Amino acid sequence: MNLSSIESVIAEHLGKTFPAAQIAIYARGHLAYENAFGVLDPDNPHSPITNLQSLFDFASVTKLFTVAALMTFVEQGRVALDQRVCEILPEFTGARPIEPYPDPLNPSAVVQVVPPTDARADASQVTWRHLLAHNSGLPAWLPLWKLPKREVRRQRALTCAFAYPTGTRVVYSDIGLILVGFALEKLAGKSLDAVIHERVTAPLGLDSIGFGPIPPDNVAPTEFYTHQDRRMRGEVHDENAWSLGGVAGHAGLFGTARDLAMFGEALRTQRLLKRETLEEMTRVQAEEGATRRGIGFMLWSPDPSASSHPFSTQTFGHTGFTGTSLWIDPTRELVVACLTNRVYYGRTNAEAIGAFRVALHRAIVGA
Repeated sequence: MNLSSIESVIAEHLGKTFPAAQIAIYARGHLAYENAFGVLDPDNPHSPITNLQSLFDFASVTKLFTVAALMTFVEQGRVALDQRVCEILPEFTGARPIEPYPDPLNPSAVVQVVPPTDARADASQVTWRHLLAHNSGLPAWLPLWKLPKREVRRQRALTCAFAYPTGTRVVYSDIGLILVGFALEKLAGKSLDAVIHERVTAPLGLDSIGFGPIPPDNVAPTEFYTHQDRRMRGEVHDENAWSLGGVAGHAGLFGTARDLAMFGEALRTQRLLKRETLEEMTRVQAEEGATRRGIGFMLWSPDPSASSHPFSTQTFGHTGFTGTSLWIDPTRELVVACLTNRVYYGRTNAEAIGAFRVALHRAIVGA
């Protein structure tokens, strides 16, 4: 493998797009490359250099572990993709208004998915397939963390207004995966962290992966939160996940690139889930423009600026807001896990992390 092009891409973005990075690549069933780059916390003169044991906040890559855990229940026949959500979460029912929701990147603005309407959505008709394909009608995000108590936040997620009629659009929704996390706890009679440990990370020996808060010594710090007057270190960056105790279906896991790549390799080789399960999960379930969604997975996009684009058309994976990603290319027998803490510099460099991902993946495919 020609490493120079890969490492030159990382060097170009190090200290600009992110201060720290970790990468692990599986090719044809073997760990072909892993490395760590940069300094975890450049504002701290005593910060350790990033190493292979450094832990990163996975952000939304957590969703893949949540979905994998749910699919183990599907394989056991304890839940079905086309089963109504309200059969497990009875609070998720009834007619709901369709209205805008707050813009997560601009709190003074709102996102209006469809024109104003008096129509109402029926939550009782939403299935797990809808939630996992991100076409349920739920808003992308809500500021749950601003509500006073955890139980109030939970109830808001279960009873919120819709953003569009179910099945008519594709809107990536944290709220939907928060609900999946609630369902897993109910199905298992255990906390979500215990469910994911018992059904996903422990069987695969992914010892570094777990929910926070964790000791911050060798953890890549993320954003400086002005509302808390501190930089987040070993605590989840996502405010809603933090307000739910650091354990949520949409965000909260920490770990290393090697263990994340091992998880991807286990998916590729059907060590964790059956072949027919993966085939269903990686089939197009919902599509809008260049956005193609499987069951929990982002699928290959024809958009050249999409991080999946350099890979084959059979590729599936996910990205995370903190600057993380996992992509599995079954055609090339390739798994790429890349972890960064790009939000260390704030939330305004989304374009830069997007360009980095595309360049990195092109270099890897070329190598």
